[in-house]
Amino acid sequence: IPVKVVGLAGAASISAGYAHTCALLGNGTVKCWGLNSGGQLGDGTSVDSTIPVKVVGLTNATMITGGYYATCAAIANGTAKCWGDNSHGQLGDGTTTTSTLPVTVSGLAGVTRIAAGGWYACALLANGTAKCWGENTHGQLGNGTFVDAPTPVAVTGLTLSGVVAITTGLEHSCALLANGTVKCWGNNPNRNRSMIRRVFR
Repeated sequence: IPVKVVGLAGAASISAGYAHTCALLGNGTVKCWGLNSGGQLGDGTSVDSTIPVKVVGLTNATMITGGYYATCAAIANGTAKCWGDNSHGQLGDGTTTTSTLPVTVSGLAGVTRIAAGGWYACALLANGTAKCWGENTHGQLGNGTFVDAPTPVAVTGLTLSGVVAITTGLEHSCALLANGTVKCWGNNPNRNRSMIRRVFR
């Protein structure tokens, strides 16, 4: 049955990763709890925590998203920050160096929404386009390659200014367009293909 999260008040939104959870508070700060082997709690350590700990140095967050072993936040000034495992460049800072503290995603402006997948993340920009970064083994970055990207790359093949929402799975991504249609890219194993057609046809 549901149990109350200890020491948490003023939560405005929440996001769960693989084995950790984070809450965005009304004052723009973030607290996380759970597995921390990759530094995904953002408290400067790699020690697991059964109670919420404050993400160090993060303010003015507007949205949070939990990935596999990393976490990202959209910031009010239109930038984004990520922290945790960075083995595939999923922190977007141009390196593959893991960080237990938030780092700024390189070259992003106008971020309105953010979504973290398995070992990658995507951002929706104010101009209705999308950019993704991190692992790209299955084409989940949407740039027509299978090469990992440690900094954001533009998702190609989407109608310019047409994206209104974006979401990520373990190895695939989808975008909702302004005309009510949906486009997806990335891993598409046979057993999921019919399910995707039923949902989006």
